[in-house]
Amino acid sequence: MQTIPNMPTPHIGLEKESVVIFSLLAVAGLLIDLFAHRADKPISVKAAALWSLFWIAVGSLFGAFLWYHFSKEVASLYFAGYAFEMAISVDNLFAIMAVFSWFGISSGYTHRVLYWGVLGAVVFRLIFVLIGTSLFSLGAYIEIVFAIMVALSAFLMMKKKENTGISDFSNHPAYKFVKFFVPVYPKLVGHNFFVSNSHVQEELKKEENKHIDLKRKGLVYATPLFLCLAIVETSDVMFAFDSVPAVIAVSKDPFIVYSCMIFAILGLRSMYFILDALKNALVYLEKAVIVLLFFVAFKLAAAASLHLTGYGLDIDVYTSLIVIVVTLFVGIVSSLLFAPKK
Repeated sequence: MQTIPNMPTPHIGLEKESVVIFSLLAVAGLLIDLFAHRADKPISVKAAALWSLFWIAVGSLFGAFLWYHFSKEVASLYFAGYAFEMAISVDNLFAIMAVFSWFGISSGYTHRVLYWGVLGAVVFRLIFVLIGTSLFSLGAYIEIVFAIMVALSAFLMMKKKENTGISDFSNHPAYKFVKFFVPVYPKLVGHNFFVSNSHVQEELKKEENKHIDLKRKGLVYATPLFLCLAIVETSDVMFAFDSVPAVIAVSKDPFIVYSCMIFAILGLRSMYFILDALKNALVYLEKAVIVLLFFVAFKLAAAASLHLTGYGLDIDVYTSLIVIVVTLFVGIVSSLLFAPKK
């Protein structure tokens, strides 16, 4: 393999103006979203599409700021990570759909669970990004480890069989963890994650709830909506083990990685409702994600080889961005044109 000089990746650090702009855009967007969805009403595909465009606009606005404030290369790193995070998050959204289905969560409450799930992801992603970027700084051998992890994720996605039924989430570790510490009331009570003992006693007086036998009693009870949230949060943490190394492979600057991941995650709540409607149509999108994961694994391995032996390949950000965009475009278009009819 031809030896190619290693080009340094730009690092912008925690530049004050960038942190302020990022925080203002993220918080303002969340407040607007929270105010618009304060009622527990189902979200139509049309409304979800408009909200997805809103979040893409917010994320793109920050990317434009990076272009103006720093350079085209910094903005390209951000947009490459943003597109990649959006793409590989699709598989996690499909897993979340199965959780909602098993718990029987209506579409009016899914946005509430996703909203709190995103707030948890904001915290956990920060922890994972700081750890991941710190590990990358230790040298090329860590790049090899991360390349293996990303490639393994791609292989597992290839091996994954089609779901023939809904998993039994009562055996999920998060489900058992919550039940160990807090008694559970087995029925939804509006959009509440928890209900008081007095509220539960009032519910039990209703004729339709006479059959409910509470195995444990307490001052506060968790509802199925909170159990659902606990599983969604756990799923996102496990998913971060795959997504964070993959995005860091595009840019090792912690702030660029974190900002692109957060803006992508914020938009995924609205995209969930689009994917729920199109889950049987986007059959080749997951295959496109698998291709991208193998590309990232190759990028990491080739860069590690270059650092260790002097022979290898350091794929620049512009090439990475082109590969990501083209692969996703081909996956989506192929799904829309050649999806098998059911």
